[in-house]
Amino acid sequence: MSENLPEAHGASHGTEVVTHDDPFADPGLPAHEPRRTDIDERAAKRAERQVSLMFVVSMLATVGFIASYASIDADKLVYIFPLGKVSALNFALGMTLGVALFCIGAGAVHWARTLMSDHELPAERHPIEASDEVRNDVIEQFKTGAAESGFGRRKMIRNTLIGSMALVPLSGVVLLRDLGPLPEDKLMHTGWAEAKPAEPIRLVNMNTDQPMKPEDIIQGSLTFAKPHGLEESDEDFQQQIAKDALMLVRIAPEDIKDAKSRDKGFEGILAYSKICTHVGCPISLYEQQTHHALCPCHQSTFDLADGARVIFGPAGHPLPQLKITTDEQGFLVATGDFDEPVGPSYWERKR
Repeated sequence: MSENLPEAHGASHGTEVVTHDDPFADPGLPAHEPRRTDIDERAAKRAERQVSLMFVVSMLATVGFIASYASIDADKLVYIFPLGKVSALNFALGMTLGVALFCIGAGAVHWARTLMSDHELPAERHPIEASDEVRNDVIEQFKTGAAESGFGRRKMIRNTLIGSMALVPLSGVVLLRDLGPLPEDKLMHTGWAEAKPAEPIRLVNMNTDQPMKPEDIIQGSLTFAKPHGLEESDEDFQQQIAKDALMLVRIAPEDIKDAKSRDKGFEGILAYSKICTHVGCPISLYEQQTHHALCPCHQSTFDLADGARVIFGPAGHPLPQLKITTDEQGFLVATGDFDEPVGPSYWERKR
């Protein structure tokens, strides 16, 4: 078998086998050349100021993140070329946090490339388990690296780095505020709360965007309405309509089982919240023979002729009802808010 080895044929082919005693011989890399910052203290000082400036910008960006979170309305939209209309809050948070993190990284890279030692120190492979000698050597190398980095000597870089690293986590701490919102009484009331007997709010058809009169509501039909003054172009339209949306149904007065519900209506026209009391889906299905309204999400069913009580499904309570009447011009109006908070249950809800 030895005749098949390359050494056995090396001489016959006129080649000479060259061996090295050092398995890590120099492959021919160029000699190390000092950087400008290594030989020019003015250049080193300038690089130090540049690194510190990046860390200061990072701190300012973190402060800007917190200020944006506290001052910019979540519903505010701004035009940003070429993105178009975007959320002002999301854009501000993304930009400030991105700048804060980028400046820390860029400052660290610039520091390492211009001021820290750039000498290559080869190390041979060794067993995974380190000996006491190796461990002591690692500690010494760490101390040497810390000394060569100038971390203790260059106080400007050290202080600005500590400041930027200390401030950046505050961005995450501030975001924790969204885990515990303080709704106060916002969930208790809707846009209809502004309606008063002396200053009622007209009911506007969602499809035609026109105020409605009783004769516009056909018996057996389901009509959707919103408060007058709420426009789709409003920045907070989606947030408002999620609480203000109405469904109007006209039932023969003799078929209305609940007296209180009949008194809140007008000539058999009843106004209920369109928002399901299970998880807040919009109700859109109506069966005119039984007067049942069905939520398409989880099939909660409400009897609109009996105070919109739950007769099937996971919903926990009836649909809130809005008291309506007509104004001097004969248009349907609301004179107050819903009798109960709209939508799903929550901890602060009384029932």
